[in-house]
Amino acid sequence: MNIRGEWIEVEGLRIRCLMAGQTGSSVLLLHGGGYDSASLSYGPSIEPISQSHTVFAPDWPGYGESDKPDTKYTTEYYEIFLGHLMDALGLEKASLVGISMGGAISLAFSLRSPQRVERLVLVDSLGLGKEVPGRVITYAIVRLPLLNRLVWAAMGRSRRMVRWSLRTVFHDPQAVSNSFVDDVFLEAKKPGAGQAWRSWQRSEIGLGGYRTNFVDELHTLAVPTLILHGEEDRYVPVSWARRARTLIEDSELSVLPQCGHWLTREKPTEFSRAVLGFLARG
Repeated sequence: MNIRGEWIEVEGLRIRCLMAGQTGSSVLLLHGGGYDSASLSYGPSIEPISQSHTVFAPDWPGYGESDKPDTKYTTEYYEIFLGHLMDALGLEKASLVGISMGGAISLAFSLRSPQRVERLVLVDSLGLGKEVPGRVITYAIVRLPLLNRLVWAAMGRSRRMVRWSLRTVFHDPQAVSNSFVDDVFLEAKKPGAGQAWRSWQRSEIGLGGYRTNFVDELHTLAVPTLILHGEEDRYVPVSWARRARTLIEDSELSVLPQCGHWLTREKPTEFSRAVLGFLARG
């Protein structure tokens, strides 16, 4: 199956989007924050999912090959952008698959515009709780711009720093291959890398925790939902996923053992199989 990269103009921004498949319902694969991109999170999964679906995997504004405007990046910014992106792609309705920050954006969009969402997959998703791991330290780093920039500068200079960072995200250190470290290192070296993530963190993280927290709204979600979560996720507690399952009426939960936060890369075969099975039930 041929995966093609195309440029789309969305509200004046040039957005890079990976596309594959020409049959079946439309699926948007939405990556997370940090040093992520569409190819990093979903590279191994685009082809198998596109065997029976039309797949779109964009780089968010501020990430990957897409434009990186000097703006305030918030969950609301990306939620509004997602609607414009679907319009630009000619999609009246699609299934959304979002990991981490991409999950929070997908959930926000599904709550506000359920008529445009066929099915929803939340992968190690933010937006399902308030508590921030290492709350005080994380808050301090976010609120000290120089320190935050120095951390990101180190990522762009050192493969060793990238490898160490990835090993906090993955459960199995063997899953952090040399080629994957190289791919992430290339992303970290790009001009403007980390700027959008730092902006999003400043808007999201306070001493009280995450600002985007949809727990009180989950009972209103009117979209069939699959919750996928790594049991050993250090960044988003698996307890959030289990609670969400009890609050979202039309939902199912799959917890993957021996898996950390970057589930789509640590368990790509299991991820693709779970998504395809869920979409087939639509």
